Amino acid sequence: MAYLWIHTVWIPGVAFLFGFQGFPVRSVDMQRATDNITVRQGDTAIIRCYVDDKSSKVAWLNRSNIIFAGQDKWSLDPRVDLVTKGQLEYSLRIQKVDVYDEGSYTCSIQTKQQPKPSLVYLIVQVPANIYKMSEDMTVNEGSNVTLSCLASGRPDPLITWRLLNPSAEPLEGEEYLDIIGIMRNQAGRYECKASNDVATPDVKYVNVIVNYPPTIKKTQSSEAQIGRMGTLLCEATAVPTPEFEWYRDEKRLSNTQGITIQVLGTSTILMIPSVTEEDYGKYTCVASNRLGVQNASLFLYRPGTGRDINGSACVCQSLWLLLACFACLLFKC
Repeated sequence: MAYLWIHTVWIPGVAFLFGFQGFPVRSVDMQRATDNITVRQGDTAIIRCYVDDKSSKVAWLNRSNIIFAGQDKWSLDPRVDLVTKGQLEYSLRIQKVDVYDEGSYTCSIQTKQQPKPSLVYLIVQVPANIYKMSEDMTVNEGSNVTLSCLASGRPDPLITWRLLNPSAEPLEGEEYLDIIGIMRNQAGRYECKASNDVATPDVKYVNVIVNYPPTIKKTQSSEAQIGRMGTLLCEATAVPTPEFEWYRDEKRLSNTQGITIQVLGTSTILMIPSVTEEDYGKYTCVASNRLGVQNASLFLYRPGTGRDINGSACVCQSLWLLLACFACLLFKC
């Protein structure tokens, strides 16, 4: 819609309607000089206009187009009609307002004394809408990552980002969120919110998976009597989930060698159901994925001589480890 409401095309038209020419034009509202009406897209706008007396001739115009002349409708738009509550009201109603309805509207009144055109400017607001969002992605640790969130709306929406970890603190970024050298603790669900106070903010999400090589974070050696069960525990963190292998004196161990190897997510347990003298000694746990490999040494000790790999007294097996072992034996895993 144009911002100028005086147009050389509609002046002769109004003169024809009211039977005069050359009247002075002034922007006068019944209550104030110029008024703005703000309406949300899809709502109904009522642009108020009141006549001074019953003998007034009135018309509604939008830019150079005549919408109504008196009670005669010139517009072909079915959304537009008049609101005439009593003989003094001559208001214009526009249903299901859209952005192309925005602009100046003139209620032109011709009284016995002089013409009184009144200008109202219709502003159409549009709720924020995210129309393009980055898709879920998987990247390697240390990579540079750019997340995009493009939104439209009137007025222009404000875009904010959050990583939905426990703190969920705001991140610095607008349409594009740049993460330089992404780390494993920056993996997760990212939230983009677009808001312009017209309606409820539009919110969308993108999941970012960060791959990184294995890190063995916990090992647990143990001591066991001959004929009793011996267990070794090895835990690692990695994305993708690590694969585990066990070695004894450079020889890879398997379930077919009188031992049981169980993998529980990111941990593995090596169980020797009946320990012999030859079973005492050093074992190696190897965790690997396509990004790297890490290994750690564990020990099965004779009773009373238990030392962990750091040389301190061996900690007794945890309750969950014992339960896992017994469950494994019970179900012959």
